[in-house]
Amino acid sequence: MRVLVIEDDDAIASALEKGLIREGFEPIRAGTAAQALNSLPVDFILLDLGLPDRDGVELFQNLRAVTSAPIIMVTARGAEQDRIAGLDLGADDYVVKPFGFRELVARINAVLRRTSHRDMESPTQVLGPIEIDRRTRKVTVAGEEIACTPKEYGILEFLARDPGATITRQEILDSVWGSNWFGSTKMMDVHVASLRRKLGIPNVVETVRGIGFRLVVPQ
Repeated sequence: MRVLVIEDDDAIASALEKGLIREGFEPIRAGTAAQALNSLPVDFILLDLGLPDRDGVELFQNLRAVTSAPIIMVTARGAEQDRIAGLDLGADDYVVKPFGFRELVARINAVLRRTSHRDMESPTQVLGPIEIDRRTRKVTVAGEEIACTPKEYGILEFLARDPGATITRQEILDSVWGSNWFGSTKMMDVHVASLRRKLGIPNVVETVRGIGFRLVVPQ
């Protein structure tokens, strides 16, 4: 598995490279945003946010536009608002420096378990008038693209994996926000309400009281 290590600190990058090789991964190093974008395609990305040529958040958005590879943000920005912002953008996980290498490997494996089924699915799924393109992370309704936020897309894509099934709030939280999120699930209702408005289809995302949500396929 090709793992892109985007890190401008040579000592950290070298240590990560050696450790990943020991774990059976194939690391590819990039010290700048330009090098990172030229290193695609890869299977997994470790992204340092403090890069010399571009803000890491901007690079994350650039990467998300061209690859569906899981991305873990690895950064010294450890404030709670930074972690929340990173996960809200759509990062698969967020690791704060300094960190233990064994913890990082465990987080990589956890993300791979959560996302491995994505590679086995068709990149495009059609559910009545709704079409989900997993490669580009775009959603269209009756041929018109709608502007989903990363969290709205994540909720819809996760529910669409098993249309009609009731998915618990915790399952959605673990998949979309990550298993390390410990905030309130109430934020989910805000994202779901916004998603419903954008889809413009009554009751397409149905609330199952006390449990979670399910996607009702429009006829």
